Amino acid sequence: MKTRLGLATLFASAGLLAAPATAGVIGVNTPADSITATRLVALPAKERLAWGAYWGKSQAQEREDRAALAAELKPGQVAQPKPEGAHGGQGSGMPLDRETAWYGSAEARHVADVIVSFQTPAGGWSKNQNRAGALRLPGQPYASDNNSRRLTEDDFDQASDPDWGYVGTLDNGATITELRFLGKVAAQAPGAAGQSYRRSIERGVRYLLDAQMPNGGWPQVWPLQGGYHDAVTFNDNAVSDAAALLTDVAGVGGDFAFLPASVRAKAGQAAARARACILAAQIRVDGRLTGWGQQADPLTLEPVAGRNYEPPALASGESADLLLYLMSLPDPTPAEVAAIHAGAAWLKATALRDKAWVGGKGDPQGRRLVNQPGAPPIWSRYYGVADQKPVFGDRDKTLHDDVSDLSPERRSGYAWFSTAPQKAVEVYAGWAKAHPAP
Repeated sequence: MKTRLGLATLFASAGLLAAPATAGVIGVNTPADSITATRLVALPAKERLAWGAYWGKSQAQEREDRAALAAELKPGQVAQPKPEGAHGGQGSGMPLDRETAWYGSAEARHVADVIVSFQTPAGGWSKNQNRAGALRLPGQPYASDNNSRRLTEDDFDQASDPDWGYVGTLDNGATITELRFLGKVAAQAPGAAGQSYRRSIERGVRYLLDAQMPNGGWPQVWPLQGGYHDAVTFNDNAVSDAAALLTDVAGVGGDFAFLPASVRAKAGQAAARARACILAAQIRVDGRLTGWGQQADPLTLEPVAGRNYEPPALASGESADLLLYLMSLPDPTPAEVAAIHAGAAWLKATALRDKAWVGGKGDPQGRRLVNQPGAPPIWSRYYGVADQKPVFGDRDKTLHDDVSDLSPERRSGYAWFSTAPQKAVEVYAGWAKAHPAP
């Protein structure tokens, strides 16, 4: 595991300290690097071969996906509009907590049919769609309009092709949720009635195998979309959820037992590589393991920026989620046990005491951090690697050490603080009794 540079050092080494002369500005965020031919050429020969094949497969698959969609239209036929997106708390239509019998109902079968209709040629799915809606029409795009409504000039989230974004993604639980829902429906539809669902599941599992990077991680979007979407993505549990699903595929019995033995074996190997990637990406500061970033550069595993206001830093939420995943493993390796103890210690050390994140919609003061004696532990969304102190970003890419310095829109429009990591701390208390530190 490489020693990670501190946030200030990262800024300096990348020329990021040329920040505006604005009060409270400690740096300026720069975009994550895409996977490109230029970057791959600089790799050692063995790594260059593996990454070159991965990159080439991605490019070929995107061409196939685009060609397949175009071929659905007759000459002169106008393309169907994009499907309506499901934002703002709308449901996905894919509940995973119903009684077993419900998944054999006509309602569940309709959702499964919609899922199958929106599967991309690559085998994945896009995000933010209500699968309880209508079937995809011939020539209709696979993805909704997922472009940000607040794009600024040179925005990190600006799509290179606004009409082709998130066409196959693990963001917001996409692809994993579709596969788990299909598994439940297929289990209630034996024989010919469930054959289309089983075929779709196998294609989806193969999609995860194809999308997995040579280092064991997964990007946010595959085929690759560029920018931070190419990074190893721990946000939204992309890596850990994919690893968990593939572990289930490799297991004995369950909703995926029908898959060919060769696919199940590959799934088990892929899950093991993902576990190794998680360990390799854990950030080490002054020789000591800490937590994880929101996403890591695919080639170096250094933390990288996400959107304009998401810095290359330690992320409390992703660290907590990864700890929960690692603690759920029935067979943790000595290295995983050490990683868990270190990560939990980091979470405990970075908790803010006697503070509360208050305010909300309609509050004239907006969201703000206040002193509140006796308040439960709270964590900053991000911590600088070098100083382990909270760091905050704004839409103009400026980075700050005080959340009150942010623009009102960004201060109130992002979850800068959370009590959620406390769950990992509580689970760790019991887990540690059965897994003493080495």
